[in-house]
Amino acid sequence: MTRIVLISGSLRHDSLNTMAIATIERMLTGRPEPAAAVRLAIEELPYYHQSDDESGKRHEAVHAARHLVTASDAVLISTPSYNGLVSGVLKNALDWLSRPWGDSALTDKPVAMLSASTSARGAMEAQSGLRTVLERSGAVLIAAPQIALARADAIAAEDGRYTEPATVAALEALVEALLAHLSPEPAVIHGISSL
Repeated sequence: MTRIVLISGSLRHDSLNTMAIATIERMLTGRPEPAAAVRLAIEELPYYHQSDDESGKRHEAVHAARHLVTASDAVLISTPSYNGLVSGVLKNALDWLSRPWGDSALTDKPVAMLSASTSARGAMEAQSGLRTVLERSGAVLIAAPQIALARADAIAAEDGRYTEPATVAALEALVEALLAHLSPEPAVIHGISSL
């Protein structure tokens, strides 16, 4: 069974990006041939703090996350946008997954990304910043689609998942592209660059 790790760069359970991840999780597990969707609990990767280091909590959390990502077939990341910047908590998590340099858990790992923002510009700029972090880690960014959900706060949602048809279709295209990338048979996917 295909195993996809889902990472939301937001610590809030009701954030725009967490809703995108929840929508994708439902898509992956509801397929005729379901994929295992596993969320990385990003709040378990603390910022560096001396007390965390001394107690071993940081080491254990990072080891568990690295194992989860290494054992997966692919990763899907949803980044929030703060004035066009990738969230600090997501950058921190990716930094720990990328260490030690040259032995990153993300090296050669297929990664798809999306961003949800209250503005179109913020969503696209956040992806640019995330792309830089992922390229440094050795991840393989899938070609398309790179989705930016602009004005995501106005998109219809229910039970913590998006329900608006165009948004659901865009997220489905992202899922299909990621799964097609993992398939041994080539497939042509027509991506959506932004909504």
